[in-house]
Amino acid sequence: MLIRHVAIVFLSLLLVPGMADAKRLRFAGYDFKIKEGRGLGPGPNDWARSQAFVDKRGRLHLKFSEKNGRWYAGEIQSISKLGFGTYEMEFEGDIGGQDKNVVFGFFNYPSSDVGPDATNEIDIEFARWGNNSYQPLNYTVWPAVAGLSNAHKTFEFRRGVRRSLHRFTWSREQVVYSSVELKANGSPGSESYWAFKPADFQDRIASSPMSIYFNLWGFRGQKPSDGKPVEVIVNSFKFTPAP
Repeated sequence: MLIRHVAIVFLSLLLVPGMADAKRLRFAGYDFKIKEGRGLGPGPNDWARSQAFVDKRGRLHLKFSEKNGRWYAGEIQSISKLGFGTYEMEFEGDIGGQDKNVVFGFFNYPSSDVGPDATNEIDIEFARWGNNSYQPLNYTVWPAVAGLSNAHKTFEFRRGVRRSLHRFTWSREQVVYSSVELKANGSPGSESYWAFKPADFQDRIASSPMSIYFNLWGFRGQKPSDGKPVEVIVNSFKFTPAP
């Protein structure tokens, strides 16, 4: 009887909302897996469940911080695979003032059935790649065919801007990017824009649905150059399928 009672209690715990799978979270109406493990790419970095969570206001938090002498990065991956359409997120944080060793990514990425690494991916990344002279806003389209070079464009982003809106619209023939500074009242400010429209789009632009990712990590596995922990907030995410 004792064994049966213990089993019932254990089962009831599994059914408590939020406890069924601590490696998952729900954000912006989608379910996401939280990355966990040591020495994994990108970076490589160490990853932990504690580095990604959603607050009471429904905002996504990602952290890159130290615990017991090790630095841990944060990443989430959508369970659903999304295809052509517009991907938009509102970011809270100082992109222009981000440490040179820290990378924030908003991107889709191919599963093995879609293609290998360095293919199909569509990125918005905030990164200086270890060099303070580099511009921090990065747009990248990786080719659908392995072996071809990626298409890449960078932009400056003013220090001290605390909120911004970022989107990419992915279609069969092009990828169009936009990043807009948001003023204190929420109205738009300066905008960065790039449209990638290759003639050989079949080889240059992905066509299969993929998961959407958010991550925060150390370039080449390095900690922030100032040694300070980093936390960013994604206020919202929206996907609008192509008609």
